[in-house]
Amino acid sequence: MAIDHFIPEIWASKTLMPLNKALVYGSIVNRDYQKDIINQGDTVNINSFAQPTIGDYTKNGSAGAPETLTSSGQALLINQAKFFNFEIDDIDKAQQTPKIMTDAMSEAGYGLADAMDQYIASLNTGVAAANIVGLGNDTTPVVPTKSDIYLYMTTAGQLLTEANVPMNGRWCVIPAWVYKLLQDSGEFTRATSLGDSVVQNGLIGSVAGFNVYVSNNVPNTTATKYKVMFGYNGAITLADQINSVEAFRPEASFSDAVKGLHVYGAKLVRDTGIAVATFNKA
Repeated sequence: MAIDHFIPEIWASKTLMPLNKALVYGSIVNRDYQKDIINQGDTVNINSFAQPTIGDYTKNGSAGAPETLTSSGQALLINQAKFFNFEIDDIDKAQQTPKIMTDAMSEAGYGLADAMDQYIASLNTGVAAANIVGLGNDTTPVVPTKSDIYLYMTTAGQLLTEANVPMNGRWCVIPAWVYKLLQDSGEFTRATSLGDSVVQNGLIGSVAGFNVYVSNNVPNTTATKYKVMFGYNGAITLADQINSVEAFRPEASFSDAVKGLHVYGAKLVRDTGIAVATFNKA
């Protein structure tokens, strides 16, 4: 790659493409405030309104004066920033095919996606206390088997329904060993009709009303206490941006170098919008 042919917008796009494809948690949250961020440290204010009062109406009667709705606010802080900064020596570049920089940018995009996915997964700690009942906790994690894994999933579904979470668009993210239990349980419907999307974003089927995703980023402590999240896309909001991608020639070497900055923030805006199970392996 000749340094004078570098176009930041194009290379930022090349980084974003693998970033988006590699997301699991990032693909099941909402991005309603994506356009509202500029830099790390930005704060996006999220307003919500109380449900309007529902009253009885009598024919030829009056509905009275309109109600003034009360609102509450939350702050989505763009407080995460990750960067990449690599170089390709002129000698290596001469011996490699021209696509070496493209491949390197793709790897950078995957790395950024992996870091952001882990951050989103860490938001499980904000779950409402009522939404872990029957699903284990750090003190007494449960050990699911192929005989009862479906029971835990239906329990999570019950908790979400009791919290008035919409039935449509529900998801869960599980580690590979829980996926194996589901396959062995006989309750799983494999998503063969989804084609390439199964490979691209981890969606592997549906069970108990949940779209099921597999990820190695499910939080755990030394291979125990796996935090399996169940939810819907209104529970967590995410905003991210590739803030800068720059090419340069390092002063002390003969190489082309590229550095980039990725800023983002994510927030659990409805603590009752997710349920969390704490699973140990058998």
